[in-house]
This record gives sequence, structure tokens and C-alpha cells, in this order.
Amino acid sequence: MKVAVKYEQLAVDEAGNVTGHGAGDTLVRRLLKVFPGAQLVGPRTHRYADFDVMPLEVLDAENTVVINMDVIDSVAVWRVLHAKAPNPKIMNFVWWDTSAFSTEVEQAELALSAALFPTFANSERTAAGIRGTVKRLTVQPLAERARISWVNLGIRLEHALQREEPEAPVILYPAIYLSERKQPQLFIDIVSRVARDTPVKVEVRLAEPHLVSRMAMQLSQKRWSWVGPLTPTRHEYWERLAHTTAFLATAKEESYGLEYIEALVAGAIGIFPKAAWAQAILPAGYPFLYSSPAEAETMLRRAIADTEACRRELDAAAGGSFAHWLRDHHSDDAFETAIVGRVHHWFGPDQTPPQP
Repeated sequence: MKVAVKYEQLAVDEAGNVTGHGAGDTLVRRLLKVFPGAQLVGPRTHRYADFDVMPLEVLDAENTVVINMDVIDSVAVWRVLHAKAPNPKIMNFVWWDTSAFSTEVEQAELALSAALFPTFANSERTAAGIRGTVKRLTVQPLAERARISWVNLGIRLEHALQREEPEAPVILYPAIYLSERKQPQLFIDIVSRVARDTPVKVEVRLAEPHLVSRMAMQLSQKRWSWVGPLTPTRHEYWERLAHTTAFLATAKEESYGLEYIEALVAGAIGIFPKAAWAQAILPAGYPFLYSSPAEAETMLRRAIADTEACRRELDAAAGGSFAHWLRDHHSDDAFETAIVGRVHHWFGPDQTPPQP
């Protein structure tokens, strides 16, 4: 059984490296490691040292499982493959917050796709959201046959580097976008009040379209902020995290929160909103959950003024070692085992994929 990964925003350089620093790019690289020999779906055929890029039309439709990260077009993918095979094998991979699809049409497309094709989600919250959408927007016979599974994405723990505490505290903007859902203005307002009377450095690393936005330009003019592009390599990314003192999360909603977990594993103190998405990835009793901007400011000031005391509070909340808790709950070993298991369970030799 072969595997092909479909991701519309896929970019591969001349050396055969999947480029990009977003969560989608990272997941494509992880899937290539989890499924050695997997192909990537692209507009034209190209053979690289470690994988092939193939158009949907030329895939071995009879024997290939297509892991579709562009979930709402799975019916269209099925139609292309169905021209060559009676039972195309398609698995949805929902790795983003389902609220990103805000229109009725997008929500209906998501519901239909998840009802028709086995769907693997990046967290329990995402899976629950998908189930609710399927039940709400599809007919009962389709909703009852929906097959939905999940596991926390986790991270590659070995990437974390030895901490090197900075001379002045470093506060990270923990996202690569300035989209409204991330509430960047709230981040700026809170950090600005802290920086007014405390020597800090605020690092904001953004994807290119957001780097040239008006908000990014305004933020770059602050004497205490550094606004720049994403780090060119993963090693440099982890080097910067090893120098980060704290970060302030302000997002309204997240499906999982890969960037936050990576920063926590690197030893940064995370200040989170008291929201269900944050509590789902943290131990019970996590001490730095805020209900108001004033609380967030107070917690952030503590995190940069008495970092070691805050780390001891994290250890206490985790039952002894916050670092060990993170390793137990957010290692990507569980992700690899779960997604491989689902592919074999749903598409093994004795299984027949459902037909739209």
C-alpha cells in the first residue's frame, strides 16, 4: 500500500526540500518520515532524491492512500481517482482549527467530506468540532457512518537545545501571522505596557505576507521590538527559542497549538488565556492562565522578573517536573503510531473505502 500526501500550499526547492515554516509544511515533512517512500501530490511530475511529486491523475489510484490536508476538496479528489479505480482511498487530515472555515458553504463542505471519508484530527478538540459539524450539517445516514479519530500532534522533543538565558528578557510573539484570530493588537497593547518601564526585547517573526503589513511596520518602530522574517532553518528556530524567556498567547481559538508547545519545551514561560483550547494542552492547575488583559500583564511581568520561581510553579502544577509532563503528553511518537495505525485500520487489505 502506497501513501501520497496532498497539500495545496506545498513548496519544494530545487534540492528536494519541503520549504516553509508553517504548521502545514512541518506536517508534510513529518508525514514523509512517518511513511517512507510516500509521494507528494503536485501539478507536475518531478522525481527528487527522497520522494516523487505526482499529479493526482497519474497516481496508482488502486493502491495509493491519499492523505488529504486540503480536506474540503476530498470529493473532487475522489472524482479524479475514481476515473481509474472503483474505490479510491482518501483520508482527511484536519490539522487546523475548524473555525477557520467561517462561511456556511465551507462548513457544509467540511461536514460532507468528514462524513464521506475517514478523518484524522490533530487533537481531541478538533475531532469533537468535526463530529458536531457533521451531525449538524449532514443527513443522519451520513453522520452515523462518519469515521473520525484523533491524537495530539506532539513535537520532536530532541530538537530542543540547551537553554541560554538572555541578558535582557526576551518576549516572543508566538505566531507567524497577524491574523485577527490571533488578536495581535491585544498582544501589542499588553507588551507595550510592560516594555514601558521594564527592559525587554520582543521578538516577532512573521511569514512574508504579514511581514509587510501595516501592523508589522508599526510594531517594528518600537524601540523594544524586533520584527523580522522566519528563521531560515529549524536549528536556528530552536536556537532562538532557547533564548526566549516568555511568550504571551492571545489567540481566540486554536486547534492544537504547535508553536506554544515548542516554546514550552524550550523552557519559555507561557502566558495563556483562560480558554478551553489552552487548558486542553496544559496540566490541570497551570498557574499562568489569565482572564483579563490586566491579569496577563501581571503574569508576564512575573515571568520575566522571577523566571525561576515561575518555573518552580510549573513543576508543582505538573506533579514534579513540567518538562517530563510535556514529554509524556506531547511527544510526536504517539502521533506517528496513531496515524500509521489509522491508515492500516481504515485501508488495510480487508477494508473497503466508503463511496460517496
